Amino acid sequence: MALSKKPVHGMKDILPAEMQLRDYVLNLITETYTGFGFSHIETPCMENIGNLSSRQGGENEKLIFKVLKRGAKLNIAEASSEEDVVDFGMRYDLTVPLSRYYAEHAAELPSPFKALQMGPVWRADRPQKGRFRQFVQCDIDILGDASCLAEIELIQATTTLLGRLGFTGFEVCVNDRRLLKAMAAYSGFAEETYDQVFIILDKMDKIGRDGVEAELKEAGFTAKQVETYLGLFAKLETETDGIACLAHLLRDVLPQEVAANLSLIVDSVRQTATADFKLVFDPTLVRGMSYYTGPIFEIKMPQLNSAVGGGGRYDEMIGKFTGQATPACGFSIGFERIITILLEQGFRIPGAAARKAYLLEKGLDGEELLKALKEARTEREDGAQVLVVRMNKNKKFQKEQLQKEGYTEFKEFFRQRR
Repeated sequence: MALSKKPVHGMKDILPAEMQLRDYVLNLITETYTGFGFSHIETPCMENIGNLSSRQGGENEKLIFKVLKRGAKLNIAEASSEEDVVDFGMRYDLTVPLSRYYAEHAAELPSPFKALQMGPVWRADRPQKGRFRQFVQCDIDILGDASCLAEIELIQATTTLLGRLGFTGFEVCVNDRRLLKAMAAYSGFAEETYDQVFIILDKMDKIGRDGVEAELKEAGFTAKQVETYLGLFAKLETETDGIACLAHLLRDVLPQEVAANLSLIVDSVRQTATADFKLVFDPTLVRGMSYYTGPIFEIKMPQLNSAVGGGGRYDEMIGKFTGQATPACGFSIGFERIITILLEQGFRIPGAAARKAYLLEKGLDGEELLKALKEARTEREDGAQVLVVRMNKNKKFQKEQLQKEGYTEFKEFFRQRR
């Protein structure tokens, strides 16, 4: 049987030109985030299936690539459930592994702990532009800090990174899960229906207010509940300070420190920003993960009709691993989507060393070969990247291929004719 040359659907091979860009961006991420005091860590690509299926990953738990037990542990003939044949799963994000990591190593780490993680994750998702079944995530998290300094630093660090990559005019949207719950309570929704309400609200930017109204009524909510709920969003459209407006309207169901905390985050980020972006309060921002407990945020790029980063506070997750309450907050950027945008823009790596190709005629050897190798050594010592290869018969095509890989200078070495 002939072997297939096709990659796994939804996972891609990466050619050298893109790999060079990816390496540059990953290095810039490391440089920027460590500059904010984050420490680079690494976790395994597989986790115990019980951790991944602990009802903390939301819809992503339906997308786990599961790993069969091995050897004597695998007895398919006597298996009666999935648990009998599966013990591990490929991680679908970096947050659950971080929680397990912190539970295991907290005594060895500073408090608060600022973690930087970068690595591949896997989801059995429907592939689309900038979205793959295997992709790289880049996360920063602050564990052990209950104050809004964590949110401020996460947004500062992420926007600084995007600014260094040349992005301008993007939006950072912020909200708070406690505000969402207070708006639902004010409107008369029962607490056990909040998640259903939020799933419908999350479609606001796609189906509009009329669509949200129709879906809420189709879900069985009363006309009064829906009218009160959507009336809050209509009221906010005329206000310059939506957070203060909600703090007043929801004063009987919302602790005032929630709004004050969110306002402090917004004001602090705006006054210390280094990149060109707009920070906006978005009361319709939900974020899909059910583990968020406080402020949430998302980055929107004009080049894409979807988010390229997001995160929030998840104060209850770590405690499920440690048995002890630990405040936690994190931000993840959509690395693959950012790479897609940069490739489409024809992004050129700033300050990259000159890339030179030495083409050696077939048969070049002895002293003539040594001369080319020594010259390449000298160029490399001066900071250039030098590729030394044999010259192909079709020299023109060879140069065209090398130019696609970023080589801009060529030098040819020929045998001395005797």
